[in-house]
Amino acid sequence: MTHVLFLLVPGVHLLDLAGPAQVFSSAADHGYPYTLGYVAERQLVPSAQGAVLQAGTEWPDLAVGDLILVPGWRVDGPAAMPPGLIGPEPVRRLREHHAAGGTVASVCAGAEALGRAGLLDGRRCTTHHDLQDDLARNHPRATVVRDVLFTEDDRVVTSAGIASGIDLALHLVATAHGPAAAARVARDMVVYARRNGHEPQQSAMFRYRSHLDDTVHRAQDLIDDHYDSRLPLAELATRVGVSDRTLTRMFTRATGLTPLRYQQTLRLERAEHLIAHGATVERAAHTVGFEDPRMLRRLRART
Repeated sequence: MTHVLFLLVPGVHLLDLAGPAQVFSSAADHGYPYTLGYVAERQLVPSAQGAVLQAGTEWPDLAVGDLILVPGWRVDGPAAMPPGLIGPEPVRRLREHHAAGGTVASVCAGAEALGRAGLLDGRRCTTHHDLQDDLARNHPRATVVRDVLFTEDDRVVTSAGIASGIDLALHLVATAHGPAAAARVARDMVVYARRNGHEPQQSAMFRYRSHLDDTVHRAQDLIDDHYDSRLPLAELATRVGVSDRTLTRMFTRATGLTPLRYQQTLRLERAEHLIAHGATVERAAHTVGFEDPRMLRRLRART
């Protein structure tokens, strides 16, 4: 069981909080082991948008596999974190959780809290583009990566502004449970999922998920889970409740690929990863489900 604990501060941005919370909550609805909690220095926390949130004031016991996430807050004036916004106790908790092997994360201005805990020193990090200069100035030992969605460095995960917290949370779900799990959550939330925050290349499991056809999404779920196995079109169509021709037509309209080409794309992407990490073409081909390595060689040459 992974406990996701949100540290709330006065002026918290609602979407900084709600986006990641929805990701982990939806993942729990799919059977993945997440529980959510909220902690603050005062029980009532005013948000930047006017709603008042209620949180606990007692810190729960956290395990190594748990996550503390700090959503961002409204920044007025030059100070990313005005004096007194966060007291010494939350800063200590962040530092100790990471030292014990846990993961900490932030959205937008929340990176400043991680910086105050000393967790950005010597690590890559990011924040909202309006706050990048402040973060770099306040924490000169940090490497502030500009204009990316999120970064991850030694269990310190930071994201840019507002909606990028969703990308960060989907990334953590994908890391823990695989990209297909994150794709299912993204589909529930009707958002476009990204593989990671800093590479321009996007995983095929996410790249072809920007449509809203539920039948095609269900077919993609099956292919994602069994891309390395033989999956005849007739069987795939039966399992999603349509005919072969209908599935091919719907799939191509939604993704631009046939089901077979989509499966080959997943296999090729995984094979390239294995080859980049030292596997031979023959071994990579058999691992991803090609009976004949020549097929993999042809696909690699074609792309």
